[in-house]
Amino acid sequence: MLRRTTVKIRYPAIGICGLSCRLCPRYHTKGESKCGGCKSRLRMTVGCPFITCAVKRKAIEFCWDCQENRTCIRWNAHREFGKKHDTFVCYQKLEDDILFVQKNGIGKFEKLQKIREKLLKEMLLEFNEGRSKNYYCIAVSMLEIDGVKKALSEAIQRTKGLRVEEKSRVLHSILDDAVKAKHFGIRLRK
Repeated sequence: MLRRTTVKIRYPAIGICGLSCRLCPRYHTKGESKCGGCKSRLRMTVGCPFITCAVKRKAIEFCWDCQENRTCIRWNAHREFGKKHDTFVCYQKLEDDILFVQKNGIGKFEKLQKIREKLLKEMLLEFNEGRSKNYYCIAVSMLEIDGVKKALSEAIQRTKGLRVEEKSRVLHSILDDAVKAKHFGIRLRK
């Protein structure tokens, strides 16, 4: 039987499992398919196994706050899946993000995610020809903030007066070069 409890949601744009809602393509969608984040009213109603377990049963906001987090089969399986696969959102940094939160606190993590989201919004506004949202979400998730800033600044300088399709190609090229140097990809891993 599900024991209903309440928890004060302090970080609505950070998923219970550790994903950053701010860097999810559905979070930046206009229209009915827009997601307000893992802890939005709709998602809390529909739920996911992490919402049911952490928020509804244990009255905690994040899996890492659970006393059973080291032995939780579901959360560990989710983290293992994220090491090799993605869904509609990038899981490649999930493990690093969880470790960052555990070491530095959720407040610092959220501050960095807000910076990333601001950069992502600029990319979507200036460089999205209608097909690049997922790509930009992954790029902003994977690259260091300074690398994203540098790529965006270079793209702005190189694309003055160009149409959005051309601007998008230039930014893609810059980002592709940046990730090659880091030896990882910025495509969803299926």
